[in-house]
Amino acid sequence: MQYRRMPIEIESPEQLGYGNIRYNLTESSVADMRLEQLGIDLDVRRLLLSYTDHVGNPALRERIAAEGDGLTIADVLVTPSAAAALFIVATALLKEGDHLVVMRPNYATNLETPRAIGCQLQPLDLRFEEGWQLSLPRLRELVQPQTRLISLTNPHNPSGAVFSQADLEAAVALAEERGCYLLVDETYREMNYGSLPPLAAALSPRCISISSLSKSYGLPGIRMGWIITRDAALQQLFLAAKEQIFICNSVVDEEIALRVLESKARILPPILARNRQALEVMQAWMARQTDMEWVPPGGGVVCFPRIKAESGVDVERFYRLLNEEYGTYVGPGHWFEMERRYMRIGYGWPPLEELAQGLENISAALKAAGGQGGG
Repeated sequence: MQYRRMPIEIESPEQLGYGNIRYNLTESSVADMRLEQLGIDLDVRRLLLSYTDHVGNPALRERIAAEGDGLTIADVLVTPSAAAALFIVATALLKEGDHLVVMRPNYATNLETPRAIGCQLQPLDLRFEEGWQLSLPRLRELVQPQTRLISLTNPHNPSGAVFSQADLEAAVALAEERGCYLLVDETYREMNYGSLPPLAAALSPRCISISSLSKSYGLPGIRMGWIITRDAALQQLFLAAKEQIFICNSVVDEEIALRVLESKARILPPILARNRQALEVMQAWMARQTDMEWVPPGGGVVCFPRIKAESGVDVERFYRLLNEEYGTYVGPGHWFEMERRYMRIGYGWPPLEELAQGLENISAALKAAGGQGGG
């Protein structure tokens, strides 16, 4: 493994220090939650701090499996976060020289871990002009006879784009036809603004679904994620990897996760309603911009607008002013191997008034950096 630190982590708010950022529009989740906000009353003093079931708390796995038609508890492996799940899948399934096709732009780990292994990574580049949508003809061209894995995200990070169920089913059929696996990072699935897409893992044993409680529930601090696959042999391989890296999960984290999912019908609707309010703020601001353009997101709490090429904005000066003069941070395009005129804006994390002011600060920085400005 040839590790290197990723810009998205080096320049993350937790590394810069939250106290140094006045308007944080970099986050890719809803606001961080306290248990009391979620109505969870947990006395950790009663918990026995032992090793746990290596596969994961059975009651928690049952809750997760219930989300997909035909899935059972045996199809679910609980992991310490979605990032850990992605690492397990990559290191268990891939070896040096293996070929895989990975959607780009993407959450950096989906790209960097296969690179660290030494894989032949073929990016499936999404395009702004195509609404960041999955191109099935290009995907089919990129998949080779020796391709081991196709890696997608739905809803997409960083754009918030959602591809249709028909496209998802076509990608599944392609994986089955070519004899490779289809990994779908579904971390934002429950924050879809349209109908809820099916769990990919429920569609075929060739599919692997990854998700967590970090983004939709605002619980990154408990590090709870999971891998779902109907391929029993593959799941045993992933379990072997988990046991060698972690052995098992945290008793405390699993208990919190179970309590949250048991109360999902109460907890999730207010979060989704607040996301829609934040999206409306984002939409109203974008409608006034002359220097920026975007594809409105179909899910999640992030979008990926860009500074228009003809705007006259000095992009480097814009970021310098935005950070230093206005104390406002976004996720610049290089975090996602894109030009820096692209930026990921997380609209689900800050309070609405801070979101609105942060967006106005972007407008001011654009104007000061040579743009026309927007109201």
